Amino acid sequence: MNGWRWDKQPGPMEIGVTHTQDSLDDTEPAQARQRGVDILSSLGQEYQNHHLMGFGTLNPEPRPGEFEWDSLDRRMQLTEETGGKAMLTLCCSPDWMKGAPRDSGATRWDRLEKAPLPEHFADFANLAKEAVQRYPQVDRVLVWNELKGFYNQAENRWDYEGYTNFYNQVYQAVKSVRPDVQVGGPYVVMSSVPVDSGDASDIRGPWGALDQRPLDVLDYWLKNNVGADFIVVDGSTTNRGQQDAISPVDVGAEKFSVIDRWIQERTKLPIWWAEFYANVPADAQAGFASPASAVSTIAALQAMARSGTQGSLLWGPEGSNSLEYSSLWTPATDETGGQPTPLTEAWRWLVPRLREGTVELGRATDGSSLGGFRAADGSVLLVNFSATAVPVSGQEDIPGWAIVPVNSSS
Repeated sequence: MNGWRWDKQPGPMEIGVTHTQDSLDDTEPAQARQRGVDILSSLGQEYQNHHLMGFGTLNPEPRPGEFEWDSLDRRMQLTEETGGKAMLTLCCSPDWMKGAPRDSGATRWDRLEKAPLPEHFADFANLAKEAVQRYPQVDRVLVWNELKGFYNQAENRWDYEGYTNFYNQVYQAVKSVRPDVQVGGPYVVMSSVPVDSGDASDIRGPWGALDQRPLDVLDYWLKNNVGADFIVVDGSTTNRGQQDAISPVDVGAEKFSVIDRWIQERTKLPIWWAEFYANVPADAQAGFASPASAVSTIAALQAMARSGTQGSLLWGPEGSNSLEYSSLWTPATDETGGQPTPLTEAWRWLVPRLREGTVELGRATDGSSLGGFRAADGSVLLVNFSATAVPVSGQEDIPGWAIVPVNSSS
């Protein structure tokens, strides 16, 4: 392809999913669920992440020493049924670890995102030990989720000291019984803000400036953790509180590369994006079945792959009307659900190829909004990163928000 710049993928990148509240549960209509299962099975051996508590799973220890694993068992069975690899996010915590009476057995879901009290960090670490022993198929765990409950209101910053103390106890507990399990943190949101914000760092781009506070979390955690196998972050393509992305959408997606490079200057730990949110421009429709959302998701993956991300997880593979981001199948809670989305075929193409680490990552240099992925066999996934159709000599125009697989003989 003339008029293109191609960069070799610097290393293998795993892409997978995090199951959330509704995700092919046995309460869904059977035919819709089966269609979703077929899609998930077709994606190959990708990571499927589950939460210890919440986001589709119930309280695993409603009273001290009283374990209830049924809901997480079912999610792990889904991963086995569809040929995936199991990952576990060690979040959230039972109510009695957050100050509720020890023998109440009650779960207040409105308090899900509260952190355990420091005097119960060891109890949560013991729960983590139980979990990784129960699920030997889990080979990678994320410690907590977005520092939920770990915020220092008085100083308007993350409580990175408290989180790191918590992380260290969980890390040591997991390694004491499963030294083979890869453990990572701190799973902080890499938010960005307007450049004139008082929280702005000097790391800037067309999308704004990185918030200094999550950078401080990473710096402290890197210096004070007792051990880690990988580093975990999440983020979006736009500033905090802003939904409208820049067009072409790969401009905002470059923020993921900027963050990767900032981290790589400080550590050799592999980088995993536990969540990533790819917004669309103001004139585009967002949602699980939106072509613009699918393309924005692919733009984010390309930015991560180009900068050496080792792994990235799509939050919510099952579409949801309450989340305006791309998914891999439509809501299987509906009788007609479980259908492919504009992202499905491209995701299926990318999973094995990015994992091999041999993809070339392309961008047109002629001023158009085309990008692409080129595999070792010569096949190409062509993507239009904007709503504007791109003329191609001797062929039909490539429509806005198009994703076009091209085989090597084309």
